[in-house]
Formats: sequence, C-alpha cells, structure tokens
Amino acid sequence: MDFFETLIAERLGGKNFGKSTEIYKFEKIKRAKAEAKLKFPDIPIIDMGVGEPDVPADPTIVEVLSNEAGKSENRWYADNGILEFQEAAARYMEKVYGVSNLDPTKHIVHGIGSKPVLALLPICLINPGDITLATSPGYGVTSTYTRYLGGDVYQLPLLQENNYFPDLKKVPAEILSKAKILYINYPNNPTGQVATLDFFKEVVEFANQNKIAVIQDAAYAAVTFDGYSPLSFLSVDGAMDVGIEVHSMSKAFNMTGWRLAFVVGNEKLVNAYATVKDNTDSGQFRAIQKAGIRALNSLQITKETCDKYSRRFDLLVTALNELGFSAEKPKGTFYCYVNSPKGTKSGIRFDKAEEASTFLIKEAQISTVPWDNAGAYLRFSVTFNASGYEEEKKVIDEMKKRLQKLELVF
Repeated sequence: MDFFETLIAERLGGKNFGKSTEIYKFEKIKRAKAEAKLKFPDIPIIDMGVGEPDVPADPTIVEVLSNEAGKSENRWYADNGILEFQEAAARYMEKVYGVSNLDPTKHIVHGIGSKPVLALLPICLINPGDITLATSPGYGVTSTYTRYLGGDVYQLPLLQENNYFPDLKKVPAEILSKAKILYINYPNNPTGQVATLDFFKEVVEFANQNKIAVIQDAAYAAVTFDGYSPLSFLSVDGAMDVGIEVHSMSKAFNMTGWRLAFVVGNEKLVNAYATVKDNTDSGQFRAIQKAGIRALNSLQITKETCDKYSRRFDLLVTALNELGFSAEKPKGTFYCYVNSPKGTKSGIRFDKAEEASTFLIKEAQISTVPWDNAGAYLRFSVTFNASGYEEEKKVIDEMKKRLQKLELVF
C-alpha cells in the first residue's frame, strides 16, 4: 500500500488526490492543439489564446540584468526587497496614476510575480469560515488559497447587462457578515472592461460599510488605449484605508518570465503581506529588481506596447464582427471577450463555450480560451506572433478565412 495516499491534505482531495477524471480546461486546450497538429501537420495553429506578451523584454532592461547579475553586492538574499525598487515603484505610481504621498518603506513591498502575491494575501486575512468575494470569470489564485485555508468563495458574476462590473448590492447579508476579502481585477481579464472612478468609489464605500479588505489586481492597469488613461484604485479618496493594489511587470513591460511585481496600499495589509512573504521566500534576485527599476523608468516601452495592441484590436474586432460575433474593442488588457457561437450551419451544436473552443482548434487550428462562468464566451488575445502591421493583417485575414469555412451560427 502506498501510505502517501493517507497523508495528502484534504484541501488537495486527501485519499482522492490524483484520481479525478475531470480535465482542467487549459489541459483540454493543450490536448486539442496536439490533436489538430497531428490531423493537419502542415497548417500552423493561430494561437489567439495566449495570455502573455508576444515579445521579450526591451534590450535596455536585459542589459541592466546582464550588467548586474554578476556583481558581488547582488548575490545576497533580497528578503522583502531592495529600497531602490520600492522607491522606483512609488515614483511610477505618482507619474502614471497620480498616486502621491506613498512611503516606499511602509506602503510598498515587491513580490516574485503577482501570482504568488495573490496566493499569499489570503494567508494574511482568511480564517476558517471566512469568505472571499471574487469576480467571475476571473483569475482564481486568491479564491483557491481562500479554500485551502478553510474559507469559502462567493462568486460575483460579471454580466454584459452590468457592463462586466460586479453587482455589489446583490451580495446577501449573511455572506457579507463573513466576508473578509473583495477581489477585483481591472482592467479585467477576460472581459477587457476598464474601471471607472465611480466604480472604484462604490468599492471603497462598500468596503467601509462592510469592513472588507479590497485586493485590486492591477496586472493590466497600464495596458490601455483609445483615450482611457491608466487608473489606480488608490487614486480614489479612502482607498488606502480599505485595500491594496497588486502591480505586475509582466504585461506593461513584457517581463512575464522575470517574475516581478509589487504590492502597494494600506500600510497594515502591506505589513501583513511582508510578514507572510518573509516566512515564505527570500525575495527576487536583486539584479532582476534593478532591471525592474529600469523598466519603471521607461514608460515609452508601455506606450509602444499599447499602440501595437490597439492596432491589432482594430483588425481583430472588424474581422470578428464580419464573421457574426458581437465584438467591441476594449479600452484595456490584450483580450477581446465575445459571445460564443451556438453551432454551425451544418447542424453541429455547442452547449458551452468550451465545446466551441475545442471545435475551433480541431477544425480551423485556431486556439481561443473559453469561459462558461457567466454565459458562454470566447477570449481572443492580440498577443499572437507577428512582426509589424503587414504580418498582423496577414494573421487576422487567415483567421477570418478559416472561420468563414466553418459557417458558424450565433
């Protein structure tokens, strides 16, 4: 008998760990891609599902890492970070978002990417029986760790009729009495919706009234276009009293694999996070933090990235609408969230977006990400591989050509 079967924690399934036959949707996508490659080896997959930038970090950032990597003073554990990075983050918050009066030693701590940050924050707040309010569909790390800790998650559906904002007024009183965290993410993955000042004001009022900590996942905060200026939750009066914001270097500076982020906001929650973090990791490599400083001082990189995504969205949205989708160009992120087709003219029916997404991969070699949390939707990303406008247009034209052959119905 394998005694480890009796040792695995119940939060992972206990004796049933590893025995589930349920397949995670991203694993299904991976398998469908593999099947499509075998069936059509000469037809390249057009990957519109990628959730990370299509280019590496700017050479100036790489150069800083190269120069700093071998220096003796950078070999030490960074623990909760180097002050120079925190100071750069404070300047960045003021220059980009107008958030001033931040004390780098009290209001900011780095993280080894935003994913670990979102995993550690529930440890600071959740006791067994506590509840996290989380927007759905969305990034599930904070929810997963809430459950690991014996808490529960109350989903806030992001519906088109509410402009993809959570309806905070509909949260039942018995849920509010146990809620500790409100997790939001704007600009939003996957819907592409951007926050408004009025929405953030509503969140602050809601948090105050119900004594709930706000975690605003700002991974895409700087990735905006068409006149929408980057907006920080912390720019709203009272936000510092109720929550924090998690900023990532991945999307705005094409540094996905570098694993660098920072938490900024309420001093007590930042301190609690720093305490948990200090007992969890030894900090990101100092040379990477120094390269991050270079990035935070290089706003032109973000501007050029946003210009590229905006240009691609113009092509993508036009093509999708011509195919019968109901697509709107978002003002943030690099995602286009559209209604899923219901089937094809030949009689094939899709009960869920997941079925439609699998069909698109197998029959047209086009990869998307399905979401069935609050209606059936597909997420198209503009981080596909292409260099310059002509290549981008070629990719979109090819995508359109392949989808036309499927004769989708909506």
